[in-house]
Amino acid sequence: MTDHLQRALTLHSMHVQGDPLILPNAWDVASARAVLAAGAQAVATTSAGVAWSLGHRDGNELSRETALDAVRRITAAVPVPVTADIEGGYGDTSAEVARTIAACIEAGVSGVNLEDTLRPVEEQEHRIAAARRAADEAGIHLFINARIDTHRLGDVGGDHWFDETVTRAAAYARAGASGIFVLGALRADTIERLADRTTLPVNVAFGPGTLSISELAKAGASRISAGSSIAEAAYSLAHQWASSMLDSPDAAPAQPPALGWAAMNGLIRD
Repeated sequence: MTDHLQRALTLHSMHVQGDPLILPNAWDVASARAVLAAGAQAVATTSAGVAWSLGHRDGNELSRETALDAVRRITAAVPVPVTADIEGGYGDTSAEVARTIAACIEAGVSGVNLEDTLRPVEEQEHRIAAARRAADEAGIHLFINARIDTHRLGDVGGDHWFDETVTRAAAYARAGASGIFVLGALRADTIERLADRTTLPVNVAFGPGTLSISELAKAGASRISAGSSIAEAAYSLAHQWASSMLDSPDAAPAQPPALGWAAMNGLIRD
């Protein structure tokens, strides 16, 4: 069994309801090495962090080649499974999504995050099915995390939101998705209902305004990710430091960072 195949199988096994996979998302080699050093068992990328670091806005502005070049650097730098946020799949057609998946596997990824952006259910079902076929043809049991964007409907937790989310989850499961990622599911009872009504592992977000890791796990999450929150915090710190230095002549030096020059240099290996 190849290392790549084993990492993909391992990623699947990490999704356990009540004992979830914790993913502090990274966006480059340094951040990936940092979360790995903190004890992460797998590395997930954040499309927002990758885009910002390359001078683009988040929201499907990156090309397939640009996005996967960043992912390729990360997979080459860490010995654990990497799941890549590929936004909407970098293509308008199912065939283009399949090409993206084939390129992801060539880049060494073990899983992908594929968002539906509230496309018609049947259309997204076809896109996920194409992704699954491409992975199967490559011989990799890719973890396809289907992001359901019903948070855009509003009233998260309400009946219409719940019915639409469950309908999409069932369709994506039929198409070959491995899990679902539901943004906006912040309440424990909402997560519990979702976990009870889908056969797939449920991924929820952790960050400002969410429940704690233990509360999310108790509610039934199988995967908890930070999304863009860590990248936002990192760039916020840069802005705060710069503002302090430039706006206040009496600014006192900040406390040394937990990961200083020597520690960061030690994380980056050839």
